[in-house]
Amino acid sequence: MTGNRDPRDEILQVMERIYRYRMTTTSGGNLSIRDEDGTVWITPAAVDKGSLRRSDIVRVGADGVTGGRPPSSELPLHRAVYRARPDVRGILHAHPVALVAFSLVHAVPNTRLLHQSRQVCGEGGFARYELPGSAALGESVAGAFADGHDSVILENHGVATAGASLQEAFRRFETLEFTARTIIRAEALGGVPRYLDDRALALAAGLRPDLPAPGPGACLPEAGESTSGALLCQFVQRAYRQRLFTSTQGSFSVRTGPSSFLITPYGIDRGSVMPVDLVGVADGRAAAS
Repeated sequence: MTGNRDPRDEILQVMERIYRYRMTTTSGGNLSIRDEDGTVWITPAAVDKGSLRRSDIVRVGADGVTGGRPPSSELPLHRAVYRARPDVRGILHAHPVALVAFSLVHAVPNTRLLHQSRQVCGEGGFARYELPGSAALGESVAGAFADGHDSVILENHGVATAGASLQEAFRRFETLEFTARTIIRAEALGGVPRYLDDRALALAAGLRPDLPAPGPGACLPEAGESTSGALLCQFVQRAYRQRLFTSTQGSFSVRTGPSSFLITPYGIDRGSVMPVDLVGVADGRAAAS
């Protein structure tokens, strides 16, 4: 298990988002989670990703493969990356259009396009072509991850991302695809995108505010707070479903009093943010909970 959540449920949720937002096909893409004991949970081979069920997820452990279906043909890729990166607990491999386009011209999206892209994805890597599903492909991709990359373009194939959790791998995947689409559209306008230099990235790295601790009696007004927070979360989730931003983008707030407001937190998935996640600010200080 990954924490208190069954890895099969987490894989289903992430795959549903990838498929819903048209970032993979019915037959493309595979996800995995590695438990603390080394057990790997992975999507099955030859199953429609739009109708994936909990019972389809395959368990690969020291005692062999268990489940009603065979594991993804890309199991060698996942295993190779896990061997190369002991810190990785979740891997996502898929074929979104923009990143596939980059793979076809043997290029990696420059994540210096936006400070958020750089913070979430780091510098992307590139893996030379090998036969899909082969051990050789696994070693090629694992080599790029071993070099310290967390997002890797697969030559003439697609992309693989990894993280300390499957959710982190998804955030990198989604952000890198957004970056790739933005670069393609910017270049279509006839210009050359302007990328951030080291100084600009260093400035952006300090954007997270550190609010003073609550002062004496600092608290949010109770009246309307619950309703305001719920409405804010509904708005953010609805806008995310419309693909107006990615799960790592944007900050949103709602006033709850003359000198207080609720705001979306740092580092929380915008697609599933809940009222309990919101940060209260009163008189310029983090409000007491």
